[in-house]
Amino acid sequence: MARILIVDDDRSIRRTLEKFLGAEGHQVTTAQDAPGAIAAADGAELMLLDLGLPGGSGFDVLSALAERERPPTVCVVTARDDMQSTVKAIQLGAFEYLVKPVDIDRLKEVVGRALESRASRDHATELVADGHGHQRGDILGKSTAIRDVWKQIGAVSTTKAPVLIAGESGTGKELVARAIHTSSSHPERPFIAVNCTALAPGVLESELFGHVKGAFTGAVADRPGRFELAGKGTLFLDEIAEIPLDLQAKLLRVLQERTYERVGDAKQLQLEARIIAATHRDLAAMVAKGTFREDLYYRLRVVEIKLPPLRERAGDVPVLVEGLLAKINADLGKDVRFVTPTALARMQAYAWPGNVRELENTLTRALVLAKNDVLDETLLTLGTAAAEPPITDTGDELPTLREIERRHIVRVLLHTEWNKRRACAILDISRPTLDRKIEEYGLKKDGEP
Repeated sequence: MARILIVDDDRSIRRTLEKFLGAEGHQVTTAQDAPGAIAAADGAELMLLDLGLPGGSGFDVLSALAERERPPTVCVVTARDDMQSTVKAIQLGAFEYLVKPVDIDRLKEVVGRALESRASRDHATELVADGHGHQRGDILGKSTAIRDVWKQIGAVSTTKAPVLIAGESGTGKELVARAIHTSSSHPERPFIAVNCTALAPGVLESELFGHVKGAFTGAVADRPGRFELAGKGTLFLDEIAEIPLDLQAKLLRVLQERTYERVGDAKQLQLEARIIAATHRDLAAMVAKGTFREDLYYRLRVVEIKLPPLRERAGDVPVLVEGLLAKINADLGKDVRFVTPTALARMQAYAWPGNVRELENTLTRALVLAKNDVLDETLLTLGTAAAEPPITDTGDELPTLREIERRHIVRVLLHTEWNKRRACAILDISRPTLDRKIEEYGLKKDGEP
């Protein structure tokens, strides 16, 4: 089993825990003060640590262990039941914080979870030990679709031809636009991004073209627009499909004549910037419906780059996780370098409706909650996109809600190989609830009834 060190100044508590954990098959040693805990730590895999100790506090022990290359996993077991102590212990690397008196079943569950997390690190994949050369702004992947995007970026970056980037929300359209700009011969020039959905139509025209003093109520001074601010750099128009038809006509004129005027002024200014537009909508369908100008569509679509959704390139997930973990670790000051095979498999099986943006948000949340350098499946909060295929009305009898629940529980149990702790984490239910559902549906480990 495991080598466990119990650190508590109360002799009766040490003896009780030693007897219980010894009966569970663990090799147990004890210490009664902070110096003894620090001295005995190297031989332990797990430490149950009280905070109130002679010769120093449990916080001192945690601080000392943080300096070691391979310290034991620490579960604090203390009478201190306050926010400040809990927060400080977790900040110093404690895996769990339990308040005395501790329920013996709860202690057994925490010990098992702590040891499983420690063991999982040895079988996990070290993804970001050196970053593997990834840099911020890289478009990560190894799939043919992403390699094609790289090639298109390389081709268009040497010209000033307009580019239209199409793809679902969260696929990285602005990242591609920035990559085109930074790969050009003048990456030091301005890159100006405009989210066309974030501004009201009247404001959007002034934002793009600028205005002169007195052009409208509130125009108290001359103001340059985004066309002007972009200079000889790049103007990125995100969600171009959302601009109204009258403004589409004005934008078309700018692209055709390469000139424009500030609102309220007759003086013509020269457009020198490259225009890159992006949308998650089907512009061709909008043209057919008359909600987007056909001539503007073709003017913007001199070169079109289509970004694939993440669900169509599941093989890229490990590379994305590697790169995103390096970035998030740096942002959060964390050092999560290992991902368990189960966690990676769950991420590859999930459909990611929010694409790479959703993956990054999911990883960020996981790293915030991570208590050591391992990301396991319990830290992942995923939706149901991978749980069941969508139900369509084919004329067949639709399943009841009870049957859908039964199928999903079976699917999760099979996925976790009947590891009930992991299944509870995925299903977001308690262990008693899962046991009750298993009995209610008559489920058996060797297959469905």
